Amino acid sequence: MGIAERKGRERAERQQRITAAAREIAEREGWSAVTIRRLADTIEYSQPVLYAHFANRDAIVAAVAIAGFRDLAAALRDGAKEAEDRQQAIEAVAATYLAFARAQPALYEAMFTLPTDLHFADSETRPELRDAFAALSAAVAPSNTEPGVATETFWATLHGLAALERSGRIRDSARRERLALVVAWAFAS
Repeated sequence: MGIAERKGRERAERQQRITAAAREIAEREGWSAVTIRRLADTIEYSQPVLYAHFANRDAIVAAVAIAGFRDLAAALRDGAKEAEDRQQAIEAVAATYLAFARAQPALYEAMFTLPTDLHFADSETRPELRDAFAALSAAVAPSNTEPGVATETFWATLHGLAALERSGRIRDSARRERLALVVAWAFAS
């Protein structure tokens, strides 16, 4: 292995340490606790080292979000793989999505709420975001609606439910009923 390969590997490892530390702090204390200074102290590197990897805090949030989209896509595919039919696949994907959002609120916030330069549905959409969308679309796979529109609507509905659940604005006791309605709509489309 050459010097360039070793340096590249070390750089990737530092970036992973930075994003892992950011995610840990955010899950424990919220994103407001994630600062460049705090991250530098946590991983025992100087602030300039962090800036050599990421332009600013938003870039770190984006890196965390990208990893989250990889995790979400894998979780959605795992959730749907045991389904015997389309309706079961939709139900499994919807339940997996909501469980993911609930189990990792700071990660979910980085993916969908905090400012980043990540774009959906355009030529610059990163592959990790496209992959998460494809995992949803594979389950929805509507017969009478344009697949992109149906998937976006399904995703928006799940995102709305996740946000409302997280903020405590809707009843946990009605979660199953809401999920059944979402699945029924998606299956009917």
